[in-house]
Amino acid sequence: MTRRIAILYTGGTLGMKPSADGYQPDTGLAQSLAARLPAPGVGRMPHWEVHEYAQLIDSAEAQPRDWHTIAADIAARYDDFDGFVVVHGTDTMAYTAAALSFALLGLRKPVILTGSQIPLCEPRSDALGNLLGALLIAAHHPVAEVCLYFGGKLLRGNRATKVAGADFDAFDSPNYPPLGHAGIDIVLDMGRVLPMPVREAFELVPPSACEIALLRLYPGLSVARLGHMLAPPLAGVVLQTYGAGNGPVRLPGFLDTLADASARGVVIVNVTQCARGTVDQDKYATGSALASAGVVGAYDMTVEAALTKLHHLVSLELLPQEVRRRMQEAVCGECTLPGLTIG
Repeated sequence: MTRRIAILYTGGTLGMKPSADGYQPDTGLAQSLAARLPAPGVGRMPHWEVHEYAQLIDSAEAQPRDWHTIAADIAARYDDFDGFVVVHGTDTMAYTAAALSFALLGLRKPVILTGSQIPLCEPRSDALGNLLGALLIAAHHPVAEVCLYFGGKLLRGNRATKVAGADFDAFDSPNYPPLGHAGIDIVLDMGRVLPMPVREAFELVPPSACEIALLRLYPGLSVARLGHMLAPPLAGVVLQTYGAGNGPVRLPGFLDTLADASARGVVIVNVTQCARGTVDQDKYATGSALASAGVVGAYDMTVEAALTKLHHLVSLELLPQEVRRRMQEAVCGECTLPGLTIG
């Protein structure tokens, strides 16, 4: 039986057309694909159906409400399709992939995000190859998680990050190996894929109005600026620190400002600025000092995963201490816990 795949078209470069102001999202993706894709059943091609959003966006415009809309649309169509492909712009694709992984806990069907660097309408476009790869993986490979497929690589969605603005190989997964590659054959390493859950446990919660921030430490950051960033009504912040999770703890007022914010209920999550590596707040005295101020380490999470997970947990209206606890759990493969190795 021919597999059924839903394509959720949110916008992005793949379906853009040129205009007087440059490329912009355009409608009619279903018609464009019908003229280019093999017929269902040809070369294991699945039956596909496009759901085109009324307001197509450049992904630079994406907001948390868009993550919720996509997750809710997948849940609404979940019983009618064997898998899902989300066509999305590359700029914030990693954020959306991570956010969907936390909303769709217990997922038992593939959800694969893809897009392109060059629009489908252009001669040298990478759009068709990316879309075909995503469709075939979603139809014929038992990947029970949110993934990102781009440039011949299948990545765990909450491990991916955009690394290049002008290359076809635009995404990487710095702290976790690819789940698969597409060459002449599509080959997946099932030892790296999450095990099939017993049942779905979706957490489809509208985004909170509470503010979540991202703050990168840098030499010269003043305590006054730090205090301003952590002032009410902030609910949580992802703090990008140095190396293994370190900061300028001898700067007068630095630790006190963090501790005061933590005491007010602000959840401060520690991720490293390094492309590869993990936060270990026990390794150096500076990291231990951050922990004593209430900062929680997020191990080797990407910035995108840490921010979207924090946003998700705050939206669940959990108490700050529960948010801190769950930030340090690996619920869908988003981080490597201490003492564990990756395949």
